[in-house]
Amino acid sequence: MNEANTLNRRALFRGQFAKPDDNRSWQPVEGLAAGSGDVFWGGWADSEGVFVAGDEGVIFHCDGSRWDRMQVPSSLPVHALWGLRRESLWAVGWMGLILHFNGETWQRVRGGQIDGEGRYGSTPENTPLFAIDGAASGETWAVGDNGTILRLDGDDWVPENSGTRAHLRCVRCLGDGRVLAGGADGTLLMRSPDGTWEKVPSPIGTTFVAALEVAPDTILLGGGRYTARENGFRGDLLLWDGETCRPLFSENRFRRLRDLAQTPAGIVCVGDGGQMHLLRDSRMDQIESGTIHDLQGLVPLPGGEALVVGDFGTVLVGSSAALTVFAPQVQASERPSLWSRMDSGTDRQLWGLWTDPLTGTPYACGENGTVLILDRGKWEPLPSVGDLSLHALSRALDGSLLAAGQLGEVHRYDGQRWTKEFDLMMDTTIMSLWSDQQGNLFAAGDEGLILRCETGSSGQNADWMRMASGTRSALYGLWGQDSEHVLAVGDFGLVLRWNGTRWDVFNAGTEHFLFDVWGRALDDIFVAGLSGTLGHFDGERWRITPARARKDLLSLSGNATYVVAVGSGGAAMLHDGKSWRPDQTGVEAGLRAVAISDDNMMLAVGDGGLIIRRDGLEQD
Repeated sequence: MNEANTLNRRALFRGQFAKPDDNRSWQPVEGLAAGSGDVFWGGWADSEGVFVAGDEGVIFHCDGSRWDRMQVPSSLPVHALWGLRRESLWAVGWMGLILHFNGETWQRVRGGQIDGEGRYGSTPENTPLFAIDGAASGETWAVGDNGTILRLDGDDWVPENSGTRAHLRCVRCLGDGRVLAGGADGTLLMRSPDGTWEKVPSPIGTTFVAALEVAPDTILLGGGRYTARENGFRGDLLLWDGETCRPLFSENRFRRLRDLAQTPAGIVCVGDGGQMHLLRDSRMDQIESGTIHDLQGLVPLPGGEALVVGDFGTVLVGSSAALTVFAPQVQASERPSLWSRMDSGTDRQLWGLWTDPLTGTPYACGENGTVLILDRGKWEPLPSVGDLSLHALSRALDGSLLAAGQLGEVHRYDGQRWTKEFDLMMDTTIMSLWSDQQGNLFAAGDEGLILRCETGSSGQNADWMRMASGTRSALYGLWGQDSEHVLAVGDFGLVLRWNGTRWDVFNAGTEHFLFDVWGRALDDIFVAGLSGTLGHFDGERWRITPARARKDLLSLSGNATYVVAVGSGGAAMLHDGKSWRPDQTGVEAGLRAVAISDDNMMLAVGDGGLIIRRDGLEQD
């Protein structure tokens, strides 16, 4: 390609990516049809265009004028791309996936093997791969879980003996012919030109996820590690000088770093929580990224710009000017919280929160039979149910308050005293209650427990009957559209669907525990679970936002406009109809349940009697 065509192509990039009225800030890329559930891991660019890749086998391509989703022969997550030219581009991903692009079509070369039962087989070929890099000669390496290292030998990918079982997350081909690989627990490996992999000492047990050769025998390494002291992940930046590996900027507190890239402005570092820094002249300056989503990958563009990709469908572009805009970014932990504490009058663990749909009155329940009511802005205790922990509340047709929890017991409150209405006579905890407000009640809990109670015309409940759920897994949350359309969620991504006749498995496409479910309609359903897992069903398919080491999300609630999820470590997430975003609560204790009213007032309850409140969203 001649120089004139190259410059013209760069002009097309600028026209597509950069906003002329704001070229000193990072801007969302326009025209890329990504949803809030999409996660992009990385990309690749040349003078002809840009590729970005992510979960569900998604690869988008832009030729400078528009973005197109490419046909890919796999729905497995794609983690990284590399190639010397687009006519021979490689991609690696989950379940050992290796794809090859010949300039026209993608083909699956390796991985993703299915066994006789239609599942991904437990074979070495299906070991997940996370990084790929090659040399100017075309030699290429890919790395992944369990110390897996593959080398492209002609047309075949051949395993090499790494000498470790540590999960590997980065690989970098060096200018002198050696290859560096890094991963969990401070693992660093160096491959000599004769093909032998040897360990390189690391001073800290961080997980290396990015490596960049900045000069001969000088390699910058980025990653992160969990620290109990900080109750979270911190980022680490290290420099290997050919002999020793030493930490850089130890006095700075970084979030977990995800990728490093060389740009004309300097070395850009990105990571969790929208973190972005520029390293040059031995200085580390923070750049305002304009997002608080985790940034997973960097793609330098031909004209000096850079593309950043990440969670929640994030794809940002920054001009060369944006790369040098230094603004002390307010970290998520420092953002002012719009939540305030309320006096609960108890230090008991609070497990459940329920708002009476008829009166709008909130109730909370928890350990030692604790039941609270919010009366004229103040939490007041109701008589104790006893010594049992209570997890769920609801209303019977006659107006009586119902409470359920340990030992499979359901208790009824008539306004003066509690009476036991049902006893499962088993050490099985009821975790959730749901009522259609027409006399039909469902309960779910441990060991696949599902109960149903149909109220007679007198308003007095009939017997609670155990239903055949078809599972022994724990069920944590219930939601229904009506008495013939009810969902229950539980262990290992389990979703059960009641159709009025039987309970069937409703595959949500995740193996993470799901702790709650809530919906507006049968084509607008949300789930939340382990390690920040969030999912949405649109009537045709589930879209799961994979876990990114976030805190567990234990409860969901919503109204016509917003959905809110809360969980461990004071975590909260808000969905505004388009995307999820973190919401700072200002607390570190676990939040076990949440409720939102029609006027957007939110309540959350949790550990040690904690109750917090957020009045509306008008300040967002």
